[in-house]
Amino acid sequence: MTSAVEGISPRPTPTMRASVLVKAGEVVMQQRPTPTPAADEVLVRVTAVGVCGSDVHFYKDGHLGDWTLDGPLVLGHESGGVIVAVGAHVSPTRIGQRVSVEPQHPSTQSAESLRGDYNLDPAMKFYAIPGTDGAFQEYVTIQSHFAHEIPDAVSDWAAALLEPLSVAVASARKACITAGDRVLITGAGPVGLALAQVARASGAAEIIVTDISEGRRASALKFGATSVLDPSADASAIASLNADSFIDASGAAPAVWSGIEALRPGGRAVLVGMGQSTLPLPVGRIQSHELILTGVFRYANTWPAAIALAATGQVDLDAMVTGTFTLEQAQDALESTADPATIKSIVEPHRV
Repeated sequence: MTSAVEGISPRPTPTMRASVLVKAGEVVMQQRPTPTPAADEVLVRVTAVGVCGSDVHFYKDGHLGDWTLDGPLVLGHESGGVIVAVGAHVSPTRIGQRVSVEPQHPSTQSAESLRGDYNLDPAMKFYAIPGTDGAFQEYVTIQSHFAHEIPDAVSDWAAALLEPLSVAVASARKACITAGDRVLITGAGPVGLALAQVARASGAAEIIVTDISEGRRASALKFGATSVLDPSADASAIASLNADSFIDASGAAPAVWSGIEALRPGGRAVLVGMGQSTLPLPVGRIQSHELILTGVFRYANTWPAAIALAATGQVDLDAMVTGTFTLEQAQDALESTADPATIKSIVEPHRV
């Protein structure tokens, strides 16, 4: 875990190393020109990148949801670093700032952006989605307002993991978690563990996390869960929870079904995990209990809250890191997620 900027040159090198997915299962190192920031952009020297499940899907399967790998792609969308150059319309005083990157570039003129839902812009350019390279490289550019300055209390690792924490913040907002609530979270991966911490910070009295993995259930107890359940062995206990809100971070069809049935009348269900594109749902229960069912797609306007949660210690992102890798080891980082003991792997592009 690092947070210092000593030794970082204010002048980026003309070329950079990049770890490139050329086809499913094959990652190669390439030398590429260092990008030049547009007028409203900054150039960030990447210090840390988290490995996300979406990266793993592209690496293993060559596709994710409706997106299909159609050419070489740099993976990685959870990143942080140091600003080393700025575009013509950005103040040079930003050079040297440590930042967390919000990895999206929406149109400023879309109806979605104009109403504040910029994450839903249909023309969005998002890191590590075919057509837009991600952060498994030494430098990236991003619009200056999406390079969020971070305090010294936030480490380089945490700067990168503010991205999955933002997913958790967006999900907790959709679930309307408040003081005294009973919250059910299905799935104890990185987002589920971040969700448990956000729910605790939001004042939830009970935070129940389910996962089929005994090891992940044990991790959940360390990251905010007040209790954990095995969805196979404890199905009846889950069904009787009468939870105020349910957030699925697994994408598993049985978890979605059981979570909805665990809600009290008028409760809220929020679907975060990416699984099957279509699922059977207990429509009768949704109607008769007037349940509110919604989804979460990335995030909007979440970074300030995420930074505050990490900086004040209400959420511990550093403790979620279970392995670090060099840029040349990016493929090993992607493979590491198959280990049940892995919570979050970090690639450090400038580490040798």
